[in-house]
Amino acid sequence: MSEGGFHVHGPHDHEVEHAVHNASHGGEGARMINQIAMFTALIATVGAVFAYMGGATQANAGLFKNNAAIKKTEASNQWNYFQAKSTKQSLAEVSRDLTAGASDKEKYQAKIDRYEKEKNEIKAVAEGMEKDATQWDKQSDEQMHQHHRWAQATTALQVSIALAAIALLTRKKWLEWGMFGVAGIGVVIGALAIMHI
Repeated sequence: MSEGGFHVHGPHDHEVEHAVHNASHGGEGARMINQIAMFTALIATVGAVFAYMGGATQANAGLFKNNAAIKKTEASNQWNYFQAKSTKQSLAEVSRDLTAGASDKEKYQAKIDRYEKEKNEIKAVAEGMEKDATQWDKQSDEQMHQHHRWAQATTALQVSIALAAIALLTRKKWLEWGMFGVAGIGVVIGALAIMHI
């Protein structure tokens, strides 16, 4: 606590401090207290790492979804450009068909051929952008799935810490075993997140 600062102890903090103070007297109770205190510190550290990873994957999912939206917009712009070229090509075809002179027909046919070539190039670019957008969406979904795994693991570790506080307060051995079990589940879920499962 800093000098002149304000500090609030939670019930778990107070109980851990009290337990550590009394643990120096020895015995089975002291062993349980020390074990739970060490376990709580370890699980809190692992939980902090899991929470960080959950936040990072959520941020990545948002960035990837944003990239997908940008690519979709760029693809839409390309399709609009494609449509403009199609309209110009149609006008050139009508002009060619309504023109009597052979030289004018050749001039319009050259435009038609040019518009067709340009449309094919624009179409390839637009389809590439749509493919990129789909890939960004897929990566965003994968990151969001991984984020959910990290969040599940973090929640299990938080429940384990709460069980540790209750075990300290009640001195119930079954709560201590429950604390270990829930923490184990949290670590397994964290391992699934690491493996992208």
